[in-house]
Amino acid sequence: MTEMVYGAVPARAGDPILPRWWRTIDKLSMSCILILFGIGMLLGLAASPPLAAKNGFAPFHYVERQAFFGGLALAAMFFTSMMTPSLVRRLAVLGFIVALIAVMLLPVFGTDFGKGAVRWYSLGFAALQPSEFLKPGFVVVAAWMIAASQEINGPPGKMMSFVMAVIIVAFLAMQPDFGQAALVLFAWGIMWFVAGAPMLLLVGMALLVLFAGTIAYNNSDHFARRIDGFLAPDVDPNTQLGYATNAIREGGFLGVGVGEGQVKQSLPDAHTDFIVAVAAEEYGLIMVLCIIALYATVVVRSLVRLMRERDPFIRLAGTGLVCMFGVQAMINMGVAVRMLPAKGMTLPFVSYGGSSLIAGGIAVGMLLAFTRTRPQGEIGDILLRRTR
Repeated sequence: MTEMVYGAVPARAGDPILPRWWRTIDKLSMSCILILFGIGMLLGLAASPPLAAKNGFAPFHYVERQAFFGGLALAAMFFTSMMTPSLVRRLAVLGFIVALIAVMLLPVFGTDFGKGAVRWYSLGFAALQPSEFLKPGFVVVAAWMIAASQEINGPPGKMMSFVMAVIIVAFLAMQPDFGQAALVLFAWGIMWFVAGAPMLLLVGMALLVLFAGTIAYNNSDHFARRIDGFLAPDVDPNTQLGYATNAIREGGFLGVGVGEGQVKQSLPDAHTDFIVAVAAEEYGLIMVLCIIALYATVVVRSLVRLMRERDPFIRLAGTGLVCMFGVQAMINMGVAVRMLPAKGMTLPFVSYGGSSLIAGGIAVGMLLAFTRTRPQGEIGDILLRRTR
């Protein structure tokens, strides 16, 4: 418990891999992730049987698949968290290249599964969404470029990362997937801000994003429908937002009871995008607050540990990964309570989805690898020595 609260003991040279990993890993953040996955399995037991019955599957078809993909995600998380930062960077570069090529080929080989957005590859036994794997790879590669630009005679990494972000956003907007595009831009902007970008430049970027959103609204029916639905004064009770809003209202503080919720009978995405509505209806506000607390703990804990990191690459990559993790959770829950337009974004480690679970496991594994305790002087000590 002491290590979970105050941090792990630095690794000693010559330690075997597993004892060194256990001694240096952020156990509190890892425990929160495991609890979130457990909550996701619990909510999946409630939310997915009605959909399985409608599709002609066994009652716990989606629960079994979530357990399988979740097991792969946790294995990927543990394996990646044992890597060194340099090995994580190599893995990210390779994964980024493969995922970017896959995203570029979506208009040719992808499918929309009747949802109006070409985001997936149909593999027969499962669907693959390459943009989920693109995000963590992009964050680490962009952090590497930005950190390299801060070195003497370094490359123009900030401009290179910006061009790369624009290319990715353009391909995501073609799907269309404006939610993932916004998440990529946000992660890049956070890293650029941490690296010392002037505030005026960031304001200019925000205005540019607003301008691009206006163009998208005027030229994309998919985007315009979601914005109009969000801005409408009244919610159509027969839409997904209407069902979710009513479920949250009915849940109250303690919920209607386990298995007694009705929103799962009406919402086709109750086990994915609107899983928090199921949690609010059956378990009440107290469950939602627990979920929020778990995400907040991972974000705050990771940022505190990264503040002590002296390697700029690790600091930037870790900050981008954890902010992207936290903002994705915030967007998903914000959509459910109608604070944000519908985005089609999963709740990390809680929602059903093979690609999102496995990609999330890789991303959190990278974050845990970056926040491991290493035998180094803290950044504050180094700055203090330089001022003397």
